[in-house]
Amino acid sequence: MVLTIVLAAAAVLVVIDQIIKYFIVQGLAPNGSMSVIDGLFSLTYVENRGVAFGMFQNHVWIFAVITSLLIGVFIWLIIKKKFTGKLFCISAALMIGGGIGNLIDRIFRGFVVDYLSLSFFPPVCNFADYCITIGAVLLVIVLLFKSSKESPAEEKNNNADSSENVSEAESDKDPEPKGETDGD
Repeated sequence: MVLTIVLAAAAVLVVIDQIIKYFIVQGLAPNGSMSVIDGLFSLTYVENRGVAFGMFQNHVWIFAVITSLLIGVFIWLIIKKKFTGKLFCISAALMIGGGIGNLIDRIFRGFVVDYLSLSFFPPVCNFADYCITIGAVLLVIVLLFKSSKESPAEEKNNNADSSENVSEAESDKDPEPKGETDGD
């Protein structure tokens, strides 16, 4: 059930990403750039043949394999490792949706359509990139809190085990004789 919800949410994100990219290719590609908020935000058509910040140009199939493997890891974590927390599922949906959105571009166009340009963040990105980035940040948060939550629980279990051991050890002792006092 959880996997179905995550994959459905990812599919919605893929559809949104592809619709936006369709309109960007149809309307913005011929013009190149359009200011939305002067000096802050513009739409700028870029054909990114690499990954983040345009690195590793023209390695389409390597990225396809890596993306597919990462999607497989998320599915495995949900099915086999029972990662079902809300924040993890949101992270997984964002990263799977963004990954598939960019994978579709790489396979069918040979490049990823980027279009979101912020004046204070030089690389031009797209909706899928932001999904992946937000998903990755959420995943880091999940992993940090998961490990910090497990530590006290493990400590509690260890304390419970040791207190049971102490109780068993005390019950094995001979009871103190009655009537004796400590240093009266």
